[in-house]
Amino acid sequence: MAARFSAQADAGALVNFSVLENNVEYLRVGVVETNLAAEIESAQSTLAATNKIAGTVLDLRFAEGGDLESAKAAADLLSKEKLPLAILVNDETRDAAAGLAADLRKARAGLIFGDSDKVKPDIAIAVKMEDESNFMENPFGTLAQSETNSIASTNDSVPFVDHTSEADLVRAKIKDGDEDENTAQPPDAELQKPFIRDPVLARAVDLIEGLAVVRQSRL
Repeated sequence: MAARFSAQADAGALVNFSVLENNVEYLRVGVVETNLAAEIESAQSTLAATNKIAGTVLDLRFAEGGDLESAKAAADLLSKEKLPLAILVNDETRDAAAGLAADLRKARAGLIFGDSDKVKPDIAIAVKMEDESNFMENPFGTLAQSETNSIASTNDSVPFVDHTSEADLVRAKIKDGDEDENTAQPPDAELQKPFIRDPVLARAVDLIEGLAVVRQSRL
C-alpha cells in the first residue's frame, strides 16, 4: 500500500473509492445527488473484482446534498449488504448526507463513528475540524506534535489511534520470542506498510477487521 492515500473516481463522480488494509472497502461520498446508489454499486463491483472485501467504510464527513430520495436509495442498497458497515460523520455532514446516515441507523445497517450534533454517533471520536480535513486528504499523514496533543485533549475517552494491523501484532510476538516454526516472517513491503493515523477511520477499520476475524473463525 502506498503511503499516500489514492481513491479512485471519475471526474465529477459522487463517490471516491479505494481499498484499505487489503480488504476494507472505502467509499467517500462528497455530495448526495441523483445516481448516488448506482455509483456506490459500481464502485463496489469494481473493488470486489480484485479484492476479497471484509466490510465497508462509508465516509460522509464533509458531505452534503439535497436529494433525499437518492439518500434513501443509497441507504436501501447498503442495508442489504451482509458484511459489516461503518459510517463516518462529523459536524459538516449535512442535509441529505445526514439523512443517509440517519436512514442507515434506522435500518440498523451499521455503526456510526465520529462527532456530530446532527447525527449522534454510536462511537464518539472528537477530532479538530482542521485536522480531520487534513486526514481526509491523507489518512496516513502525521500531524505536528502540538496538533496530536490537541486531538488527545479533546477526546479523553478515545485517544489518538496509531492503527496496528494483524501483521504488526505478529511481528511484536516474534520480537518477544513467541515465534514458532510455523510463523513466517512478513515480506519487506509489509514491514513498511503505513499506519492509518486518522482516528475515526482507524477505529472503523479496526472494527471491520475484528468482525472479519470473528466471522472467519465461525466458518
